[in-house]
Amino acid sequence: MMNKIALLNDAFRNAFRGGKVMMTIGVAELADCVKAEALRQVADFSEFTPENDPHGEHDFGSFDLVGRKFFWKIDYYDKDMRHGSEDPGNPERTLRVLTLMLATEY
Repeated sequence: MMNKIALLNDAFRNAFRGGKVMMTIGVAELADCVKAEALRQVADFSEFTPENDPHGEHDFGSFDLVGRKFFWKIDYYDKDMRHGSEDPGNPERTLRVLTLMLATEY
């Protein structure tokens, strides 16, 4: 059975609701159609394995698009975005932030 954090991450990532979506400058400078496709790839990502998701939280993924490798990562903050969330499984106390980046920017 999937854990609560993974379920919350999937719900956020599939609809981009319940958190913030950020992109690095390298992604922001790409053509709008490429950014749109990259976000679709994030929303549709389902290739979680024990190797790329060791904690079972569905909080990281990578994919190739237009000859580039992209990474996305979900981090957990308190509602004021001042500190990490003490309870990522509690959406009342956690703000999810998804960052989309080029692998070369990592």
